[in-house]
Amino acid sequence: MKYGFIGVGNMGGAILHGLLDSGAITTENTIICGRDYEKTSRMANDLGIEAVREQRALVERSDIFFLGVEPKNFKDIMPAVAKGYDDKKLCVSMAAGIMIDYLESFLGEDSKVIRIMPNTPAKVGEIMVSVSRNANVTDEEVETIVRLFSSMGKAAEVSEDLIHAVIGVSGSSPAYTYMYIDALAKSAADYGMSPDKARVFAAQAVIGAAKMVLSTNEDLGKLVKNVCSPGGTTIEAVESLQDSGFEKIVEKAAKAAIEKSISMSKQ
Repeated sequence: MKYGFIGVGNMGGAILHGLLDSGAITTENTIICGRDYEKTSRMANDLGIEAVREQRALVERSDIFFLGVEPKNFKDIMPAVAKGYDDKKLCVSMAAGIMIDYLESFLGEDSKVIRIMPNTPAKVGEIMVSVSRNANVTDEEVETIVRLFSSMGKAAEVSEDLIHAVIGVSGSSPAYTYMYIDALAKSAADYGMSPDKARVFAAQAVIGAAKMVLSTNEDLGKLVKNVCSPGGTTIEAVESLQDSGFEKIVEKAAKAAIEKSISMSKQ
C-alpha cells in the first residue's frame, strides 16, 4: 500500500508525523508533495521519505492519498489531482467546507472519496477524527482509514451531514480547552504558584478528567456531583461557573464554530 500526502503544513504535517510515529505507515511506502518543493524536500529528507514536485505524479503512485491543503487552494490543485486519479484509488480530504460532492465533481461519479475532520492533538498522538464516505467506498476501506487514525488517537465513522457538529465538538474545541487551561493556570499563579508549574497542574487535571469521561458511561452531571462535597471548594467553584452561565457560554462558542462550518460549505 502506497500513501501520498498533498499538503504537509499544520494539519497535514501533524497527521503525517503521527502516522509515521505510530508505525501505521512506513517511510518506504510514503510520498509527499507540497507547495514549496525545496521546503518539502527538506522535510522528506528529515523523515526518510520521498518528495515529488507534482500532485499528479503523487496521485498516480498512491493507493490512498490525503489532501491537506487549505480550502481556498482546492480549485487550483484538483485539476492536477484528477489527471492522476483512477477509481481504484482512495481520496481522503481533511479540509473544512470542502464537501464530498465537490471532490466528486473533479474525480468523477465512480470515485472513492472520504472526508475526515481531525484536530490538532494529532501532534501528540491524541487525535479525534471523524470519517465520512461517499457511496463508492467499501466497509473495508472505511475500516482501513479508521484503523490508521486509531493508531494515533480515536476515530469513528459519521455521515457527512454531521461533520459540522464534529467541528464544534472536537475539530475546533482544543482551542477552547487551551483557553480553559490558561485561565486555570493564571488563577493558581495569582496565588503564588509559578506559571510553569500551574500550567502542568491545570493541563494534567484536564487530561485526567477526560480519561474519566472516556472510561465510564456515567452521566456527566453525575461525574460533576461526584467531585463536589457539600460546603466544599469544588461546589463553590461549580456554583460560580453556573451563576456565570459557563455551560451556555461554551455551547454558544461551539455553535458559532458549527454555523461557520455550515456557511463555509455553502460558498
